[in-house]
Amino acid sequence: MKAVIQRVSKASVTIEGKKVASISTGLMVLIGIVNEDTTEDIKWLTNKIVNLRVFGDENNIMNTSLLDVNGDAIVVSQFTLHASTKKGNRPSYIKAAKPDIAIPLYKSFVKQLENNLGKNVQTGQFGADMKVELLNDGPVTIIIDSKNKE
Repeated sequence: MKAVIQRVSKASVTIEGKKVASISTGLMVLIGIVNEDTTEDIKWLTNKIVNLRVFGDENNIMNTSLLDVNGDAIVVSQFTLHASTKKGNRPSYIKAAKPDIAIPLYKSFVKQLENNLGKNVQTGQFGADMKVELLNDGPVTIIIDSKNKE
């Protein structure tokens, strides 16, 4: 499971002209799922995300987490995170999990993130053509792969 996490001042997701998710201070989480991902990947990654110290403390040093700042989160599924660009110019998405595997894991990821955060998490819509807007604060962008824990 791969996540691109961006600290945001604001973020939103729009589908067919309708805003379906919107947050202020928090994290935009783009999540890519592969067939080998498990509930253990979800537990590890969601715990890492809510405790990641990427927000400024009283001295403006990145030393506080999403939990510490009572921030919000938007999760957007993004199979393109597992693109292979080794051959040619057209990315291959063969590693990305198909919807029958990815959707239940995506839903479980969102639910676990909500449990860890203690509040509802905003989401896009799996498989939809989404317009994602965000104001990256910092900018701070972190990439985490649950297969690279060590």
